[in-house]
Amino acid sequence: MKNNKKKTTRILIVDDELTIVEVLKKLLARHGHDVETALNGNDALAKLKEGVYDLMITDVRLPGIDGISLLKRAKELQSHMAVIVITAYAEVDDAVKAMQIGAFNYIQKPFKFDELVLTIDRALNYELTLAENEVLKKSISAKYHFGFLVGDSAPMLELYRLIEKIAKTNSTALILGDSGTGKELVARALHDSSPRHNREFVIINCAAMPEPLLESELFGYVKGAFTGAVGNKTGLFEIAHGGTIFLDEISAMPLGMQAKLLRTLQEKEIRRVGGTQNISVDIRVIAASNEDLEAKVKIGGFREDLYYRLSVIPIKIAPLRERVEDIPLLVSHFLKIFEKENKRKIQIEPGTVSSMKTYSWPGNVRELENLIKRLATLCDDNFIRQDSLPSQFLKNKKTKSEKRVPPLEEFLETQELSYMNEVLKQCGGDYLKASKIIGKKPSEIKRKIERKTKQKNKGKKS
Repeated sequence: MKNNKKKTTRILIVDDELTIVEVLKKLLARHGHDVETALNGNDALAKLKEGVYDLMITDVRLPGIDGISLLKRAKELQSHMAVIVITAYAEVDDAVKAMQIGAFNYIQKPFKFDELVLTIDRALNYELTLAENEVLKKSISAKYHFGFLVGDSAPMLELYRLIEKIAKTNSTALILGDSGTGKELVARALHDSSPRHNREFVIINCAAMPEPLLESELFGYVKGAFTGAVGNKTGLFEIAHGGTIFLDEISAMPLGMQAKLLRTLQEKEIRRVGGTQNISVDIRVIAASNEDLEAKVKIGGFREDLYYRLSVIPIKIAPLRERVEDIPLLVSHFLKIFEKENKRKIQIEPGTVSSMKTYSWPGNVRELENLIKRLATLCDDNFIRQDSLPSQFLKNKKTKSEKRVPPLEEFLETQELSYMNEVLKQCGGDYLKASKIIGKKPSEIKRKIERKTKQKNKGKKS
């Protein structure tokens, strides 16, 4: 019987500020994590040698072994482990270096606790998904996984699984997705990992030509079929014999051509325009659309029988806004292409990529690619900065319904005061008794509580 019990994740927190460590430990434990702590790099390294962890959260500045050196050793000891780096604003360069070494992400101080929790969840999901799919990733051709298709998010890994399953079949496939999501790349991946990979992969955009021209392009024509047909022409279906034909923007195909395509799929043969002989073809058909074909069927804009013939295996590609964790990989991928083509080494400010993650990306991966090319081309000192992004990336308006989330330091202070008040209450208002439990001087406890009370009263008056 399969064990569905959720795995307890082990997290190691490394920071020399005891208050932050203890509060983070308590709060993460509430989220179901098994948390251990270390106050310096040497202690953390010792724990990494003794036990296995799913995630390490470490400050850059540490006594003993610094955060960067700790990260290097941690990756040597536990390569599977995700790492999140905490850094002050002035240490951003160190955080970037940490990500280059292998950190999952970094968070700047002061940070919001919900932001940290979200980053932790993403890091753990990322690490878990990679571990579960290590065999899968090795089995998929690196040619298209890392050359054509880029991304290790959950939607992309699911897409790789589907490609692996159906590539070796001859079933027709219908790729659905918004413009710019990479439908042609998925079609090419299907072809390249199929038994037909040594034969032709033919692409045609059905929206790019009128019906008469589309028919002659797909099926070819014989001499004299129409004015200007001075000889026989082989159509794309014949050229793709033994291979794959990719019909992009299939939703734009005229109804008359849809009927002819349906016959070709059913009979596995074509007839050239003006010809009398049927020609057998052995091809795999992959179609793609950015429109809702089911809705188009209902209004009579697309043949229902052809829709069901094409969508034997539907493949849905997630829009970029649903896999923003892939953006850093995509940015790096497009910069490498730019550097190779232009012999220029381009660097990018980390905050720039963070801003990209908050954008909706209506043009998807194609829009991101074009943006990176533009920014890389126009940057003066081979360095892309956050303020060079278009205005829509820099807007950060809050809606009225959004709840304010305090910075971590403010949150920690509130928790500490709440704790002091509770202890003081249990001690009947006796500051001396409370100080023995809390571990602070009575005068310090009193001063903090009074200061907070004054701030609250001042806020009410204003």
